[in-house]
Amino acid sequence: MTPRQFEALQAIYGDTLARAWAPRFEALGERWRARMPAAADTPGALTARDVLLITYADQIREPDRPPLQSLHAFARAHLTGVVSGLHLLPFYPWSSDDGFAVKDYFAVDPAYGTWEDVERLGRDFALMFDAVCNHLSAQSDWFRRFLAGDPDYRDFFVTVEGNPDLSGVVRPRALPLLTEFATATGRRRVWTTFSADQVDLNYQNPAVLLRVTEALLFYAARGARFLRLDAVAFLWKEIGTPCLHHPRTHALIRFWRAVLEELAPAVRLITETNVPHADNVAYFGNGHDEAHLVYNFALPPLVLHALASGRAETLTAWARTLRPPSARCAFFNFLASHDGIGLNPVRGLLSEAEIDTLVARTRAHGGFVSHRHLPDGSEAPYELNINYLDALADPGAGEPVERVARRFLTAHALMLSLPGVPALYFHSLFGSRGDRAGAESSGLPRRINRQKLETARLEAELADSTSLRARVFQGLRELLHRRRENPAFDPVAPAEYSAPDPRVFVVHRRAPDSGGVWCFHNVSGDPVSLPGAPGGGPAVPLAPWDYRWIEVP
Repeated sequence: MTPRQFEALQAIYGDTLARAWAPRFEALGERWRARMPAAADTPGALTARDVLLITYADQIREPDRPPLQSLHAFARAHLTGVVSGLHLLPFYPWSSDDGFAVKDYFAVDPAYGTWEDVERLGRDFALMFDAVCNHLSAQSDWFRRFLAGDPDYRDFFVTVEGNPDLSGVVRPRALPLLTEFATATGRRRVWTTFSADQVDLNYQNPAVLLRVTEALLFYAARGARFLRLDAVAFLWKEIGTPCLHHPRTHALIRFWRAVLEELAPAVRLITETNVPHADNVAYFGNGHDEAHLVYNFALPPLVLHALASGRAETLTAWARTLRPPSARCAFFNFLASHDGIGLNPVRGLLSEAEIDTLVARTRAHGGFVSHRHLPDGSEAPYELNINYLDALADPGAGEPVERVARRFLTAHALMLSLPGVPALYFHSLFGSRGDRAGAESSGLPRRINRQKLETARLEAELADSTSLRARVFQGLRELLHRRRENPAFDPVAPAEYSAPDPRVFVVHRRAPDSGGVWCFHNVSGDPVSLPGAPGGGPAVPLAPWDYRWIEVP
């Protein structure tokens, strides 16, 4: 065990437990060391060519073909040279939450395909796997053995005795925190942060950390190049604390980072922490010891606010603060995902009135709003459940396709211009609209942005150059091509922001051997002509909701 691993283990469990368990973690590492990809397969630093697509394993479907195989064929045909990797949302056996109630960390759901299908996909694209490390399905084998009184699993899940004050626990959803289950030793109340079907693991038991660490190593051996630590901010439960951002949660991440750097140095950790921005960036640690990448959760609502208000001042002021603590880490930039648009990350950046305006806009544009419990028993808007294109487009069907596409492309050009590694959601890259009927029929608001598509119909719509899908995909493909060919867009390349007009977001990305790229984005419905590009260049005309990237020799 390396000194960094042992130091993190001590921070989690104290010296006595750390010394008692260190040999078991050492043995685990030795078992998996030989199974890791060869050192020659280890990639170098992330560059402008690194772009990920966020997708479900069964995002596209064909008759009589495993969805992972359909996705692979579609990706090879349409995404080669467009994105470098795929974030496969949980493809393990599951019982609810569209995959995030995992029944078995070590299996592929047979409805999607096999591990061989996953590994074949990984030969053409870098893969991100989800490590759903906060909880397991109530139908998992681990939890069933807990319910049966198996001594090996007796302390695997967080249980609560008596009636302690839990009002200060931070909740992400307006659901009960505890769920009662019948066990072999009587009825017990189990901590369920996200739903009654998602039971929280007990990291105060080192055996849990051992088994989850084994899952991470298993994923690395199966070809994962990125590991997304889902809901990681909630990992450590301690009654009397908010159970969010606990110091031992950060120690757990440091431990996993140290383990992977020894055994699987090609793998990068990404923390999924949908929280206020200042808390979010804390998961970089010192820039070398926690996450390699942190989800930039404030970006989606800030970009939406900018385009909805026609003003870029708040976005520009915030972007100037984006300074990762070292060149070895970067933001993971996105506008849409399988989840909604989180509001917690912009509390303190936007006023409550501005947040209320986004909530009203979401409802007016056909979306839903999810809430969370506050310690005083009230509720607050937590997440906007809406397709991002619908959030930007005018409500109804009257807006011209060209204008819908232009506004959407400008939002993404802005995102792609920022330092960090970009990710695009499948439904964004291919210009989908929201599936309100699917959300209503399931009772799950997030399903408004999770519709599964038939391959033949998707191909036909992409072949129609006048369709919204074709316009969006072609525009994004061109943007991504320009981006990947210019080192000024490397994740850690310098960025400078200016504000020549409050309606325009301007960033200058610099490269070592050139003047870099000036990126102009008009977030308003007004035509804008800037008096001249910085450095004395010609005037820069921008149509409503338009962008221009100007390369400087």
